[in-house]
Amino acid sequence: MINFRIIYKILGALLFIEASLMIWCLLMAIYFGEDDTLPFALSVVVTVLAGIYLRFAGRNADNILTRRDSFLVVTLAWVVFSAFGTMPFLLGGYLHSFTDAFFEMMSGFTTTGATIIDDVESLPHGILFWRSLSHWIGGLGIVFFTIALLPSLVGGNTKVFAAESTGPIKTRLHPKLSMGARWIWAVYLFLTFSCMASYMLCGMDWFEGINFAMSTTATGGFSIYNESIAYFHNPALDYTSAFYCFASGINFTLLYFSVAKLKFKELWKDSEFQFYSLVVLIFAAFVMFELIYRNDYGIEKAFRTSIFQIISFITTTGFYNDDANTWPHITWVVLSVCMFLGACSGSTSGGFKCVRGVMMIKVIKNELHQRLHPSAVFPLKISGNNVPGSQRVSLLAFYSTYLLIILGMAFVLIAFGVDNIDAITVCLSSLGNVGPALGKEIGPTMSWSILPDGAKWVCSFMMLVGRLEIFTVLVILTPSFWTKN
Repeated sequence: MINFRIIYKILGALLFIEASLMIWCLLMAIYFGEDDTLPFALSVVVTVLAGIYLRFAGRNADNILTRRDSFLVVTLAWVVFSAFGTMPFLLGGYLHSFTDAFFEMMSGFTTTGATIIDDVESLPHGILFWRSLSHWIGGLGIVFFTIALLPSLVGGNTKVFAAESTGPIKTRLHPKLSMGARWIWAVYLFLTFSCMASYMLCGMDWFEGINFAMSTTATGGFSIYNESIAYFHNPALDYTSAFYCFASGINFTLLYFSVAKLKFKELWKDSEFQFYSLVVLIFAAFVMFELIYRNDYGIEKAFRTSIFQIISFITTTGFYNDDANTWPHITWVVLSVCMFLGACSGSTSGGFKCVRGVMMIKVIKNELHQRLHPSAVFPLKISGNNVPGSQRVSLLAFYSTYLLIILGMAFVLIAFGVDNIDAITVCLSSLGNVGPALGKEIGPTMSWSILPDGAKWVCSFMMLVGRLEIFTVLVILTPSFWTKN
C-alpha cells in the first residue's frame, strides 16, 4: 500500500524549499519597499509551519519509495507547491479568489504562462519576481530540483525522476542520479545567467533581465509587462529572446554532451534536434512569406516576427513581439501545430515533444514498408538507438490519450460557455503548457480572466497533466492504484 509517512517527509522538505524561495521574494519586496512585504513574511511563516508539521508526521519513515509512491508524491508536490504559492496573492489582496490564485500558480510552476491578471504592471516587484521564480523552479521540475539539492532525502530517486521527467526516452549523465541532476542544473544556471547578461546588454535593467531570463530559460512566458517582449520595441531583444528560447527547447543532456564538452557535431547527429530545427525553419519561412505577401510586412520585420513567434510557440514559451490575431488565419494553423508539437524531450518545454514526432513518422514509414514486405522486420531507431516494441505501444497510448483529453476537455469548456475555437486552443495551450491561445476572446495577447471558475479548474488540471506527461497523474485516478498491492 501507499507509504504515506515517506510522502509526508518529502512534502515537508519541499515546503521548506518553497519557503526559502519566498524569502528571496520577501527580500525583493523589502528592497523596493512595497506593500507585498507583509504578505510574503506571513506566507514564509505559514509554509515553514506546514513543513514542520509534515516532517513530524513523516518521522521514522521507511526511507524507500515504491513506484506507486513516486507517482503520488510527484503529483502532490506540484499541487502542494501551487496551493501554498497562492498565499502572497491572497494575503496581499492582489487576487481575490483561491481559484484565480491557484490557476496563476499552477500556470507558473508548470511553465504554462497563461495568466488571469489583466494588468501585471500594477503588481509589486516581489509578486512579479515570485511569478517568474515559479517558472524557473518548475522548468526542470520541482522534485528534480530537490534531488539535486537533497540527494539523500529518500531512496528510489530513479522512480521519482521517471515520474517527473519529460519524453519517452530517458537519458542520464551520470550513474548517480543526483550528480546528473546537478550537472543539468549547471547547464540551466549557465543558460539563465548568460540570458540575463545578454538581455541587460540589449537595454534591460537588472530586474527586467532576471525576470525575463527566468521566464525564457524555463520556456514559461510570464512577463512583468502587459505587452510581453513587445513592450521594448527592440529588435536585438527579439533575436536574443528567440535564441535562448530555442536553446532552452533542446534536450539539456544533449546540450551538456555537445556544447559543454565542445562536441558540436553530436548536436546535429541527434534525430530529434534535426527534426526540431527543420520544423522551426520551415514553419518560420512559411509564416514569413504569408506576412510579406498578405500583411505587407518588410523582409526584416517579417523574418523577425515569424522566427520569434514560431520559436515561442514550439518551445511553449508564449512570449510575443507581434499580435498574431492580425495575421492570416492559415498562420494560426501553423502556430497550433507548434503548440501541439512542442520542442525536445528533456528540455523545459511542454507539448507532445519532437522525439515522439520523429517516432510517429518512422512508425508510419515502417508500416508502409510492411505492407510491401509482410514478413520483413523493420527496426525503429532514434539517433542510432533501437526503440523497443514496448515504447512504440506507449507512444500510441500517449498520442491517443493526448488527443482524447483535448477533445474531452474542449467539450467541457464549451459546456461552460466558452467559444468553440477558444475552447480548442485553450485546451491545446493548457495541455501543452504553452500559455497563449488563438481564439476570438482569448487571443495570444490576452489574459484568461474571462473564463468561468469551473473552466479555470479544468485548465489547471490540464496544465498539471501536461507537465507530468499525462500518465503520472491519470494513473492516480484509477481504482487499482489505491486498492491493489
